[in-house]
Amino acid sequence: MTHLPAIGFALVAALCVALSAVSRQREAARVPDGDLGAFGVLGSLVRRPNWWLGTAVGAGGYIFQALALGRGSVLLVQSLLVTSLLFALPLAAAFSGRVVRRAEWLWATVLVAAIVVLLVVGDPRQGHQHVSNRRWLITAAIGIPLLLGCVLGARRRVGRTRALLLGLAAGAMFALAAVLTKSLVALLGDGPLATFTSPVPYALAAVGLAAVTLQQNAYHAGDLQASLPAATVAEPVIAAVLGVLLLDEYLDADRDHVLLLVVAFAALIAATLALARSAADTGRDDQPARVRA
Repeated sequence: MTHLPAIGFALVAALCVALSAVSRQREAARVPDGDLGAFGVLGSLVRRPNWWLGTAVGAGGYIFQALALGRGSVLLVQSLLVTSLLFALPLAAAFSGRVVRRAEWLWATVLVAAIVVLLVVGDPRQGHQHVSNRRWLITAAIGIPLLLGCVLGARRRVGRTRALLLGLAAGAMFALAAVLTKSLVALLGDGPLATFTSPVPYALAAVGLAAVTLQQNAYHAGDLQASLPAATVAEPVIAAVLGVLLLDEYLDADRDHVLLLVVAFAALIAATLALARSAADTGRDDQPARVRA
């Protein structure tokens, strides 16, 4: 099967993402509001060794994600990265000293089944390796106002709404980073001159930093039941849309299977939401009371 290398790398990336998310989420939730410096949540986290350990594991996951994107479509890789929830489920339960519930295993089974259907029946295929400037401009014209709306809206809100908006923004930025990563991997094959004279690596660095900052602020907002599901669902959905619109990726499926694929995609979203809420419940029970200035 031609997808096997991409699938293998994506699953390793998902494991790293789970380990990193559990670690960094715990650290972000433990930052007292009175400890926020001039650089906000991220400025406080960089002084914590456990956050750096989680970040290092996350960096390893990003390398495996890049390897997967070099061999498979954004549709394929980002769908598989959702399995990080399957790895995070027992990890988060172990940290909090609880047993994984039967309903959580049921949703985990639904998630696996949905992914299998999308991969086997949908057979996601790659399109172009590079995105034209015109498509980037259209994406920026639509995406930047929406992103600013989420961020500015979050600044005027507290609690659940703030966490939800920041989670959506973080998921969108990670989705954009996936497309930029795929373009960067293709550029690396063209040589260092083509790579470093292109705006892609610099845009990726900016988008990546923004994504991590938004993610940590979403975790710190306090309501993981809002931020974690929002970010977890937004990333694969927006990445799939960008993969189709920017890279001309597609599902190589018969028309007779369209309904099955729609059901599988809906099941994927439902299972992702359910598992993310479970992970958020675990994180909320495990985090200490917030210290406010």
